Amino acid sequence: MPHLDAQSMDIRAANRFVEAEERLAELSDRFPGSDRERLHQLPLFLPLHVLRRIAFLEALYREILPVHGVIMELGVRFGRDLAIFDALRMLHEPLNYGRKIIGFDTFTGFPSVHDKDGDHGLVHVGGLETGDDYDAYLEEVLAAREQMGTYEHMRKFEIVQGDASVTLRDYLERNPHTIVSLAYFDFDIYEPTKECLELLRGHVTKGSILAFDELNCPDFPGETLAVKEVFGLDRYAIRRVPGVNPGMPSYLVVD
Repeated sequence: MPHLDAQSMDIRAANRFVEAEERLAELSDRFPGSDRERLHQLPLFLPLHVLRRIAFLEALYREILPVHGVIMELGVRFGRDLAIFDALRMLHEPLNYGRKIIGFDTFTGFPSVHDKDGDHGLVHVGGLETGDDYDAYLEEVLAAREQMGTYEHMRKFEIVQGDASVTLRDYLERNPHTIVSLAYFDFDIYEPTKECLELLRGHVTKGSILAFDELNCPDFPGETLAVKEVFGLDRYAIRRVPGVNPGMPSYLVVD
C-alpha cells in the first residue's frame, strides 16, 4: 500500500464526504413520497455535521433561556441558522413573543474585504453571495414557518438587507430599546465584525452570548482579530460545546 501523507488523506476524506452528500441529495430527489412527506422525513438525508450544528445552537439557546432580549444573526447567507433558532424558540419558549430573531446580510456577498482578512479564495468582493432577491425568498420561508407556532399573528422575525455596518446602526437607532441575548457572528471578515461588535456593546447584558463561526480560523483571520481588538481575548473565556461543536464555532458569555 503506498504511503499517503496527511494532506492526501485529508483530501481523500473530503472527497468521500462530498460524494456521500451528493448521493444523499440524489436520493432525496428520488424520494417516492409527496413533497410534504419528504419534509417529515428530512432526517433521512440530513448530513451529520448539520445535526451537530443543530445540537450546538440548541446548547447556546439553552444558556440564554433566562436572559431577556432578541437573537441576532450577523451574516445569514441562506438562513439555515435563522430557521434553527426559530424552531428552538417554538420548542423552548412558545409563549415568549419578545424573543425576536433578526438576521442581517447583504445577500450579495462581501461588500468589501480588508488586508486583515487573508487571501482565502472565498475572500473577495461578492464572495458567498446568494443570488437575486434571496432576502425576499427567505422572508417567505420564515413567514410560512411562523404559521406553525403560537402568536402566529405577530411577526417575530426580521430580515435586514444591506451592509450590516450601516444597517445595524440604523436598526439600533430606530430601536434604542433593543437588548440582545444572543448575537451570532458569521460575517467571516474583519470590518463588519468589528463595527457590529462595537455597535452591540451597549445592547448586551450580563449573561448575553456572543458566538462566532470562524474564531481561530486560519482561512478567515479577520473575525478573530476583530474580537481581539474590541473585547480582548484575555478578558473572556472562549468556549466550545464538548462533543457536538462543529469545526470552528465558539462563544463567550458577557459577565
